[in-house]
Amino acid sequence: MGAEGKRREEEGVSAPPRWRWAWTASGALVLASAGLWLATRPSSVDGPTDPSRSQPQAPAAEPTFGSTAANATAAPGPAPEGMVWIPGGEFSMGAADPRSLDHGGHESMSDARPIHRVYVDAFWMDATEVTNAQYARFVAATGYVTVAETRPTRAEFPTAPEENLVAGSVVFAPPPSAVALNDHFQWWAYRPGASWRHPEGPKTGLEGHGTYPAVHVAYEDATAYARWAGKDLPTEAEWEFAARGGLTGKPYAWGDVFRPGGRWMANVYQGQFPVKNRDTGEDGFAGVAPVARFPPNGYGLYDVAGNVWEWVSDWYRPDTYATLGAAGAVARNPRGPADSVDPAEPGQPKRVHRGGSYLCTDQYCTRYMVGTRGKGEVRSGSNHLGFRCVKRVG
Repeated sequence: MGAEGKRREEEGVSAPPRWRWAWTASGALVLASAGLWLATRPSSVDGPTDPSRSQPQAPAAEPTFGSTAANATAAPGPAPEGMVWIPGGEFSMGAADPRSLDHGGHESMSDARPIHRVYVDAFWMDATEVTNAQYARFVAATGYVTVAETRPTRAEFPTAPEENLVAGSVVFAPPPSAVALNDHFQWWAYRPGASWRHPEGPKTGLEGHGTYPAVHVAYEDATAYARWAGKDLPTEAEWEFAARGGLTGKPYAWGDVFRPGGRWMANVYQGQFPVKNRDTGEDGFAGVAPVARFPPNGYGLYDVAGNVWEWVSDWYRPDTYATLGAAGAVARNPRGPADSVDPAEPGQPKRVHRGGSYLCTDQYCTRYMVGTRGKGEVRSGSNHLGFRCVKRVG
C-alpha cells in the first residue's frame, strides 16, 4: 500500500490523490496516509527500502572512495544568518555495504552504489534544520497553508464520506508490545489535525518548541519556505558533500565509529523498536530533539544524522548512481534524474530524503549513515520529516 502523490501543476504532471484511504463497511476510516508509506516503506517511515530485496542484483565490485578534494575558495562575505560556508569540491558519493559494521543494520543499501565521483560548487547551507520558529515567521508573513492543514476535497476522494474528509497527517504511534518488523502500518497512524503547528495531533502545540525542527512538511511546503527565504533545497550531491564535512568515505558524518568514546553523536532510537515507552532516550532524547544538541560535523552542520529526515530536490530512482557511474566521468553539479521511478511502488513520484531520523535503529533502519538514501512521496509529511536550505553563490 502507499499514498498516491501529486507533483506541482507547473511541472506538467498528472495529479493523482495525495492520500489513499481504506474504509470499513460502516465507512469508518481505518487507515489514511499522507504519503509516509512511500516516503519510506521505503524510508520516510524508517523502513527497509533496499532495492536488492525485490530485484535481482549483479555482483557488485568492492566500492572504493577517492579522497575528498575541497575547494580552497574562501567565503565571499559574511555568512547569512544561521548558515555556514560549504566550500564545494570533488568527492566520492555513495555508501559501501554497511552490514558488517557495528550498528550497520541488515540492508545492503544497494541504491547508494556504485560509489562515484562528483563535483559540486561552493554554497551556503543552513547550519540546522528549519525550526518551528523560522517556519512560523514564514507563515505569518505569507499566510501559507501546508498540505497537512488542507482539507481533502470531494474531487480527490469522490467515494469518501464527507465526515472523513479531514485534514491531518501521519504520526508515529508505537504499539504496546513487540510486533514483527515487516509491516510499518503497525506503528504509524493517520491523525486528524496533525500538522507542523500540532506535531502529535490537535491537542499538542509548539509552546516551548520553537527550536525544534518543523515537521509534517511536504515537499511543496519546504520549497515554498525556501523561495520566501531566497534559498533553495539542496541537491542530493550538495547535501552529501556538506554532510561528510570534508571526510572521505566514512560511514558516519563524524567518522568510523558509531559512538566514539561511548558518546552519542546523533538523536536516534535506543531500546526495543517500535514498542511504546521503550525508547530509552539514552542519547538524551526520547523522540525528536531541538536542533543543535549534538556535535556539528567538520563544516559546522548539526543533525545531518538522525533527528528528522530532510528533503532534497532530486527525484528518487534506485538506478541513479548506476547511471552516473556508467558515464565514467566526474558528475559536475548533478541535479538528479528527470523523473522518479520506485519499483517498490510504481507510479508514485518521490523525492530523495537524507539523514535518517530519531526512529532510526540498527533493528530496522540505519539511514543515519551519511551515504545512504531515503525517499518520500512529494505530497507527504510526517512527524519525523523536515528540511534545511542552501543559498548558492554566483
